[in-house]
Amino acid sequence: MVDFAKERDWEMYHSPRNLLLALVGEVGELSECFQWKGEVPKGLPDWKEEEKQHLGEELSDVLLYLVQLSHYCGIDLGKAALRKVHLNAIKHPVNRYIKSRIPEEENKKSNNEADQDNNNNINGMAENLQN
Repeated sequence: MVDFAKERDWEMYHSPRNLLLALVGEVGELSECFQWKGEVPKGLPDWKEEEKQHLGEELSDVLLYLVQLSHYCGIDLGKAALRKVHLNAIKHPVNRYIKSRIPEEENKKSNNEADQDNNNNINGMAENLQN
């Protein structure tokens, strides 16, 4: 992607702000693929092949701008995504959402304990990242 921009002398325009605005524009184009379609079932069974191809192009545009933005901001996107998945797992533990596995009173107790543990884990991670 960097070479693509360099070959076209576009690097001067690739600031984080400009890339973000371009990304937002592409998200708008992506949303147009779904505009006026109502709820769409998984797999898009009612879509024409041309519509799916166009959707793939718009998804690719969003992805490419996101990758460029992370590059120009000095963010390792893969590492950041893995960290975020880990933080989400701490913030939203399975036992809080799968209530049918745990009796109600036990679930309330475990949720309160989980909230405290989650706060401690998130605070601990934040401290480790600052050090």
